[in-house]
Amino acid sequence: MDVLLWGVAPYLMVVVLVGGSIWRYRYDKFGWTTRSSQLYESKLLRIGSPIFHYGLVFVIAGHFVGLVIPKSWTNAVGMSETLYHWLALTVGLVAGVSTLFGIALLIVRRRRTGPVFMATTRNDKAMYVFLVGAIALGVWTTLVSAAQPTNPAFDYRETVSPWFRSLFVFQPDIAAMSAAPDEFKWHTLVGMALFALWPFTRLVHALTAPFHYLFRPYIVYRSRDTGPAPGARPSRRGWESIGTRDRER
Repeated sequence: MDVLLWGVAPYLMVVVLVGGSIWRYRYDKFGWTTRSSQLYESKLLRIGSPIFHYGLVFVIAGHFVGLVIPKSWTNAVGMSETLYHWLALTVGLVAGVSTLFGIALLIVRRRRTGPVFMATTRNDKAMYVFLVGAIALGVWTTLVSAAQPTNPAFDYRETVSPWFRSLFVFQPDIAAMSAAPDEFKWHTLVGMALFALWPFTRLVHALTAPFHYLFRPYIVYRSRDTGPAPGARPSRRGWESIGTRDRER
């Protein structure tokens, strides 16, 4: 079972994520969208969406530092274990709770707003279950790992992180992940399920971030009161002839 979960499932998830995204982009380009519902309700959306997305940015950054950067690197720059776990607790907890609060507001909005709820599909509901589950379990693992920083059984940088990095060299360290606490295993499994579901939900829009907005030229806006456009007939005041005299002649 450990070989299947920690040695095979991660690569199957990547195949589904990449293959599903390519399939979705090729055969469902018009469906590659968030299906925005701002027209129906915007008050809660203006609050919940920024909180969720900004919190998610810090969550991703925290995962990158914790999983990709080895423990020896942080020790080399003079960051003690106490400081690292304190930062993980404060920054990670604030980011996780903010993300969880933001998604909770968006779910409440979707449930309470009739037109938005009517547009919610079964696919959306499944996506919310896995998304909330991954975030909630992530908050829980942050609390667990920070509560006992001196216990090796709870140090994910000695278990989960080496396993994660070993996947990139196609030599999964199954023993390291097997030694991780159960809450970390559940968080990892729900996260992999979320990424496998990703291409088939509205979350796919995150794969096509509009980076071209950073490099596009400025849009020049001109007022209508600047005068007639070149070549246009100047406007006349009062009534304008409709050509009846020309017909009489």
